[in-house]
Amino acid sequence: MKVTVLVGGVGGARFLLGVQHLLGLGQFGTEGQPQDEHELTAVVNVGDDAWMFGVRICPDLDTCMYTLGGGIDPERGWGHRNETWHAKEELAAYGVQPDWFGLGDRDLATHLVRSQMLRAGYPLSAVTEALCKRWSPGARLLPVSDDRSETHVVITDPGPGESAGEKRAIHFQEWWVRHRAKVPTDSFAFVGAETATAGPGVTEAIEGADVVLIAPSNPVVSIGAILAIGGIRAALRATAAPVIGYSPIIAGKPLRGMADECLSVIGVPSTSEAVAAHYGARSATGILDGWLVHEGDDAALDGIEVRAVPLMMTDPAATAEMVRAGMKLGGLTP
Repeated sequence: MKVTVLVGGVGGARFLLGVQHLLGLGQFGTEGQPQDEHELTAVVNVGDDAWMFGVRICPDLDTCMYTLGGGIDPERGWGHRNETWHAKEELAAYGVQPDWFGLGDRDLATHLVRSQMLRAGYPLSAVTEALCKRWSPGARLLPVSDDRSETHVVITDPGPGESAGEKRAIHFQEWWVRHRAKVPTDSFAFVGAETATAGPGVTEAIEGADVVLIAPSNPVVSIGAILAIGGIRAALRATAAPVIGYSPIIAGKPLRGMADECLSVIGVPSTSEAVAAHYGARSATGILDGWLVHEGDDAALDGIEVRAVPLMMTDPAATAEMVRAGMKLGGLTP
């Protein structure tokens, strides 16, 4: 079975673990089982990526790579396990900005390798493939684009200072990490997306899949940033595979992260039905054939088949059952 998943962030990485658990891939493989019986491809958001401290940081790619490779910090859900912070402390001692974003020492090594390869002329897709050789994630991790496409946020400057009350654009990382999405926010802009194109193998992975799954990642700044890249929507609409999405909203709130703040900015209510309507039915002009909502929730949308199942990703086994339900909704028997 060929499974392609659109993902971003911690929730997306944990969703991929569920796919692997169901298919017996990666760390869930058993001795003697061929690892090429199934194929898992993750199309990963690059909108969070940024240059800081002279290195290129790709949070979603790294979170997926560390999670599937067994190196993620289990408490934070991002970054290396057993991390140390000596470089962060020295940068602070030098007064280097930004002082609100910290890099762990082990994580910094990943960014140094990536930055060196990028400056040598390698595209992000090739760099990611090289980094994955160290982690053996048991899945193909594809950045949605090799082109630079960053999510920026237009805010009203909270001050103090002469710029207080003025609108300005900041990188998503500053909005998310520094301000925790708690500043007056006007809009999101996917800077560079207007000229960016899908990376090598991305549209082929979508069009050649047996099923395409939309992980319960942030629908605005994770999945939305992926959909902003040229060729992605067209591939989703053209594929013969069923496209099945998972609601990130449970009882009117996102399970983790700040999806509700992001949805509020674009005028979408924090409900499973509203998010599905935001994506739209493939039978109309959208991307979904099916939609999974949490048990007790509901959604009724023309052209989208809806099922209610438990959507709490408490562990890989529970997440695997979510994946199984989505495949069944798409007419597949995993």
